[in-house]
Amino acid sequence: MSKIRIFELAEELQLPAETLVEALRELKLNISNPMSMVDTQVADVIREVITKQRKKRPLVLKAPAEEKVAPVVVVEAQPIPDLPLPPVPMPSRHGEAKAPPVSQSPKKAADKPRDKRHAEPAANIVNRKMAPQGRRPQHGGGHGSPTPSASPIGVVHIENPVTVGEFAKLSGRSVGDIITKLMHLGFMATINQHLDFDTLGILASEINLKLEIKLPPVLQDVVDEDQDLPESMRRRYPVVTVMGHVDHGKTSLLDCIRRSHVTASEAGGITQHIGAYQVDLGDDKIVFLDTPGHEAFTQMRARGAKVTDIAILVVAADDGVMPQTIEALNHAKAANVPIIVAVNKMDKPSADPGRIKQQLTEYGIVTEEWGGDTIFVGVSALKRQGIDDLLAAVLTVAEVLELKANPDRSARGIVIEAHIDKGKGPIATLLIQKGTLNVGDAVVAGSAYGRVRAMVNDKGKRLKKAGPSTPLELHGLSMAPQAGDEFVVVKDDKVARLMAEKAAEMRRIDMQRPVQKVSLDDFFKQVQAGQMKNLNLIIKGDVQGSVEALKPAVEKLNNREVEVKVIHVGVGPVNESDILLAKASNAIIIGFNVRAEANARKAAEQEQVDVRFYRIIYEVLDDITAALKGMLAPVFKENVIGQAEVRVVFRVTGSGVIAGSMVTEGKITRQAGVRLLRGGIIIYEGKIGSLKRFKDDAREVASGYECGIGLDNYDDVKEGDIIEAFVREQVLTP
Repeated sequence: MSKIRIFELAEELQLPAETLVEALRELKLNISNPMSMVDTQVADVIREVITKQRKKRPLVLKAPAEEKVAPVVVVEAQPIPDLPLPPVPMPSRHGEAKAPPVSQSPKKAADKPRDKRHAEPAANIVNRKMAPQGRRPQHGGGHGSPTPSASPIGVVHIENPVTVGEFAKLSGRSVGDIITKLMHLGFMATINQHLDFDTLGILASEINLKLEIKLPPVLQDVVDEDQDLPESMRRRYPVVTVMGHVDHGKTSLLDCIRRSHVTASEAGGITQHIGAYQVDLGDDKIVFLDTPGHEAFTQMRARGAKVTDIAILVVAADDGVMPQTIEALNHAKAANVPIIVAVNKMDKPSADPGRIKQQLTEYGIVTEEWGGDTIFVGVSALKRQGIDDLLAAVLTVAEVLELKANPDRSARGIVIEAHIDKGKGPIATLLIQKGTLNVGDAVVAGSAYGRVRAMVNDKGKRLKKAGPSTPLELHGLSMAPQAGDEFVVVKDDKVARLMAEKAAEMRRIDMQRPVQKVSLDDFFKQVQAGQMKNLNLIIKGDVQGSVEALKPAVEKLNNREVEVKVIHVGVGPVNESDILLAKASNAIIIGFNVRAEANARKAAEQEQVDVRFYRIIYEVLDDITAALKGMLAPVFKENVIGQAEVRVVFRVTGSGVIAGSMVTEGKITRQAGVRLLRGGIIIYEGKIGSLKRFKDDAREVASGYECGIGLDNYDDVKEGDIIEAFVREQVLTP
């Protein structure tokens, strides 16, 4: 059966490719990007639907620019998506145009009954940065049209995030009522705890209030200026991240690309390492992010920064697909970016690209030769072969993505990295995403602000101005911002300082506020509150067979309201990279017959990632099923209290095998349960038979001390094994 690519179908229907991709995803079709393919039969159905829809009324692709009536940002709890295909609801633009302005009384707005789809929500969100999409409640439950909320009985005006107590006074409710409402929404808060704009918007809609956030006029100007008209958009260069296994030649490939495309005027010049650089291809350019692997990529995504347009997955032709290759692949897929596979080391006699294509099909990456939508390019960084083909593939995918930005506006972008130089002060590497940055502009990046004193590109050349998709070093900030912070050009230093102070205040409030992360314990509450539509899982197991059996079994647990999605599987202990991916994707980690590395445990605690360990597959399925139904009641919580490394093994008459160990973390107690870990895999779980310091029995041994540990009825202990002590505490169900 013949197929057609999404971007070709979009051109035929005169639709933006990304709009069509989003619409097809809503229809549960497995579409990842505009390069994906669909059967001609499916394409015919799409054409028929679009044609019928256009006959009924004109298809509106872009919302008209809104009139500026007042410096007020209105927070909306339940926006209606604007997508071109059913069954996604299509709001009538005529109905929206007739909607009463914000200043009208609530009573007047409720006089005229309207269709459910056009019922005014309890609260309205215009500023998208203040209301992440994933936390809006869906009233009514299920998939039907939401019931119209009652008319708002009042309006609450705020300028800054407020505490629970302050919001209770403003809304005329008791503190107890507000805290109870927050508990029903899955937020545990105290009277003096600050609530961000997002939470306040959800809360206001629950108690039938309209929340209006009044920004200072200077900040409102920044919000208003971030509207780009379609006619002002121009083509921009693609931004590419290179990922792959540690020894498969990522760095060699990047170096080869840089050396192969240095212009004559730049030859012999000093190349600056600024974390990103441009490759000049004549009429085109490509921006490469020189980040250390996929960890930095995922850290920025976890902070909400969408930087990369295309990911290049490097796989060695002789080694094939390795565990870190799959890890990098899943990080890229979770970020929803198109993937190009670069098969490196093609000059080696043992190169077998066919085997790599076969291996990657198991993970949903199918080459175009076999009817898939992924471009495979054979390269050799050592011999400098296939580099031009790889860059041509990047430009092809970029053309399909229709990457555009408005250069005729104030600049905005993302901080790639930052450091403090002893002689030059704070230096930030920026990637401009829209607009033009000029020397002398007032700029704010997170909590840092200042004027652009100097701009230097990756060739070491000073710039007076820079447009979209330009990486550069910026000098002149008050402090070093964080990677992933957004930077924006503002009117003057006063506005920059005010915005930086606001950002610092919001960051301080966010650090004090408990982070609402996904957890199996309260997953059902989050589904009811409309905060969750997917249950993302990361599965780590002791052997490949275990994870291959567990993955399909878990994915069959879908129901009408929640889709269970396994975003990554791997063999070996839970590591820090798994925690980063879980944080960025709001996922839960399932460890099957494995444990977590020490740094991963600390990271999970710090990032509040839910990591669960199991030894029986049915317990995993039972817990997930119970969580989906809201019936999971955790009874015990396990706390790891210490670890000891086995340094020497000896046999004692009458006592069996004794592990001479050094306590490396926490403490080992006589009454604790223990596990014997070998390479992160659980070999034994049971009790301590004996615990001694020298020849004396000990109740506990602290970190930094040596001891002898005998395991109850188990003798297969080897040097280098890890003994992990834990206790299980009963947890009261809230």
